[in-house]
Amino acid sequence: MPALELSPRLILNFIDVVFVGIIAYAVLRLIHGTRAVQLLKGLLVLAVLTVIAYRLQLRLLSWTLEKVWTMAFVAVPVIFQPEIRRMLEKLGQGAPFLWLATADTARRAVEEVAAAVAELSRMHTGALIAFERRTGLREYAETGVVLDAVVSRGLLLSIFEPHTTLHDGAVIISGDRVVAAGCYLPLAAQHAVPPDFGARHRAAVGLSEQADALVVVVSEETGGVGLAEGGRLTRLAAPAEIEVVLKQRLFPEGPGKQRFGRNRGGKPFGTRL
Repeated sequence: MPALELSPRLILNFIDVVFVGIIAYAVLRLIHGTRAVQLLKGLLVLAVLTVIAYRLQLRLLSWTLEKVWTMAFVAVPVIFQPEIRRMLEKLGQGAPFLWLATADTARRAVEEVAAAVAELSRMHTGALIAFERRTGLREYAETGVVLDAVVSRGLLLSIFEPHTTLHDGAVIISGDRVVAAGCYLPLAAQHAVPPDFGARHRAAVGLSEQADALVVVVSEETGGVGLAEGGRLTRLAAPAEIEVVLKQRLFPEGPGKQRFGRNRGGKPFGTRL
């Protein structure tokens, strides 16, 4: 069998495909969590309709879509202006590949959060920390102070230090980065939360109702630690559990795939923290 020869043209084609894939992935990462994602989905729908209309020779639909595409080519640069500017700024910084947070760095971030939560619980310092998952939280991050800093125990303790500007807001974490602090989250309806729960707990439940975020809340009164997910709040029996529970919920592919709350001493939503 003759050996496969790698011609220069084949190698260049491969490099070409790799670079296009990297650029596409970087753009998707950049617009993740913004309204631009919905606009991109709309463009994909238009593309599918255009192919169908062309294949089936639907003249009226083809003519209509042609006009829509003409308007889209003018509107898209305007609509995507913030994302385009942000991408060019990152390219100018010379480190576009730092967008890719590895699982190891994300796990280390969880460990830092767990250490900070244990300390905040011991000191009875209120805190609210939201982990971004598939649903983007950028619209909530924009209500606070953008930090884009590496997650660390010291940073979180500083943010939630009582009487500071950012103390009463929420911290939003994506991967291994603190995206923003002092953020406002949507509150759950009063009837959905027992009256002995405060605003932090309502905000934790409210965000988990509207997104698939995982939200950690520390009670200022009791020092208790709770975890909000899917509109429900569960109490941890001990703050030391938070690291194990977070890793189970955020990294389900790893060891211990059981769902949070099963055989871990958690208490139902109505239990006072």
